[in-house]
Amino acid sequence: MTTLTGRRPRWGRIGLIVYMVAAFVYLFTPVVLVIVFGFNDNRGRFNFTWVGFTWDHWRNVFFGETFGGVPGVFDALVSSLRLAFLSSLGATALGTFIALALVRYRFKGRSAANVALFLPMATPEVVMGSSLLALFIALRFPLGFPSLLVAHILFNISYVVVTVKARLQGFDRHLEEAAMDLYANEWETFRRVTLPMIMPGVFAAFLLGFALSFDDFIISNFVAGPTEVTFPLWIWGAAQRGIPPEVNVLGTLVFLTTVSLMLANILWQRRRA
Repeated sequence: MTTLTGRRPRWGRIGLIVYMVAAFVYLFTPVVLVIVFGFNDNRGRFNFTWVGFTWDHWRNVFFGETFGGVPGVFDALVSSLRLAFLSSLGATALGTFIALALVRYRFKGRSAANVALFLPMATPEVVMGSSLLALFIALRFPLGFPSLLVAHILFNISYVVVTVKARLQGFDRHLEEAAMDLYANEWETFRRVTLPMIMPGVFAAFLLGFALSFDDFIISNFVAGPTEVTFPLWIWGAAQRGIPPEVNVLGTLVFLTTVSLMLANILWQRRRA
């Protein structure tokens, strides 16, 4: 409802602001707790109760041996970072070309391909993880980092295709035609015109795949094998004995790095615009 001057009533704007603030508080309260308890001076096994402020856990992460006497967490973090980077890189490369094919070309089975790409996002991770485990066992595929890499690329591709397709929907094809009129071949047109124009969407898809891969637990728990341990799997195992505060510090660093990359991407897009 609006007034005669075309302005909305004041209570409507206030209610919208209150709703927005409440939603953000609900979303970011767990993140704030993770950051705060990275400074908790706890003395027991569990880091659930605030005792006092200390920098010791941050010093242990950067200057302590094996993260302040926490064995295995560094190797698990490196394994997760390597897995997330390689899987998101592979999924981004494959998903970008799939999105280009689905948007640019009409071919038999195009609708079925769109439905098939939606299925990994709609399938519960428990079902997908158990199915991948059965497939790897049937093919005698070694369980470990290779199986994790294949599984993460598989479920990341769908998210990459959806993200890049959204960027391609508003792409002006006349720019490519103008490049070809200036004697550029298909590869040069793609490298110099198409790819730079859709690069914000491609980079956003890469970041999304990286976050999904780094955070995944259920599928990784099925296909990791007996030797490979990712960061979420290490936290799950450590939770039975008590999660050290250094894990909160590492989670804070990962969160801040991800937010920094997203802000850099936004600033880069605005600068290009």
